[in-house]
Amino acid sequence: MDMVRWSARLVSAWDKYTPVARELSATTAAAAAHRALVVGESAPSGSVSLATRAAVTAAHEFTAAPVSLLLTGDGGSGKLSATVAEAVRMEHVADVLVADAPSLSPALAEAVAPVIAGLVRPSAGGDAGGTYTHVVAGASSFGKNVLPRLAGSLGVGALTDITEVVSADTVVRPIYAGNVLATVRATDDVKVVTVRSTAFTPAADRGADVDAAPTTAVAVEADAATPAVRVLSEELSTGGGRPELAAAKVVVSGGRGLKSGANFELLNDLADAVGGAVGATRAAVDAGYVPNDLQVGQTGKVVAPDVYIAVGLSGAIQHLAGMKDSKAIVAINKDPEAPIFSVADYGVVADLFDVVPKMTAAVKASQANKDTA
Repeated sequence: MDMVRWSARLVSAWDKYTPVARELSATTAAAAAHRALVVGESAPSGSVSLATRAAVTAAHEFTAAPVSLLLTGDGGSGKLSATVAEAVRMEHVADVLVADAPSLSPALAEAVAPVIAGLVRPSAGGDAGGTYTHVVAGASSFGKNVLPRLAGSLGVGALTDITEVVSADTVVRPIYAGNVLATVRATDDVKVVTVRSTAFTPAADRGADVDAAPTTAVAVEADAATPAVRVLSEELSTGGGRPELAAAKVVVSGGRGLKSGANFELLNDLADAVGGAVGATRAAVDAGYVPNDLQVGQTGKVVAPDVYIAVGLSGAIQHLAGMKDSKAIVAINKDPEAPIFSVADYGVVADLFDVVPKMTAAVKASQANKDTA
């Protein structure tokens, strides 16, 4: 009789946990059914861009499995091969797909999107049930240009500038200049997603004792090789040898308070002294003070450095959307009522033309003392 009772208790316990086991099994199977393709890009130096590394992390969160990484470009320049050599050593990357054609450099949406579409839905007519369930890229100029066109060609929606992955079909993205976070669920069979690079930890390199990911050449169709749009000229902004704006640990940004492009040299000197990058507001860019690749804000770049120094800018809501996640914000403005002070950790109410040169001199003096110590 005792053995019968013990057996009954075992059966009862198994019945209790069987639904949980089934749920875990179903979750694992669902994750295995998802496959992600990351559309990568090169940094100006030829390395894998920070935006791509963040996209790899996000794609891995979607699928809980290694992802495929697509790199496009012209192998004749040597830049593509350098990017591939780094990409095969990245964590979470199962394989690297390489599309090599002269028409793919510079990377135009008209040329790159058909290549991606051929990988996502290789069957004729664009039927559902293709190779990948998620296509992910960084929310850089490249990703913002290519992926919406891809989504249109696939007949699906685009989830843009996401900041969190909730599940395989649900994300969080900012709206209303970042003042509201919306949780969005996509029902399309293919999710096309751009990722805010400051919201995800960049994928690191795998250990030296781990094998590199394999590479596969991707054929470029004839119609994809002859886009209707072409680049007539291209000028690379070197940034004076400073770190890339989106990746810099210190950013010194200026607004219309600097009054001219020549006065931005004050910020250049300070940025060089602290080893940071220079940014600007849209108003400063529109006024012609600096090129638009330095613009920080809702319609520019989103940054989250360790220190953000805001010089002579009011703090319009559109600008705050691009920098309010900075770890520490220092504001310099002679108007004590400027909105920037409402988000600043440290504020200096003074004339920037007096304060900034003194800050630069103090930093240089401190560094000189360290060098002689």
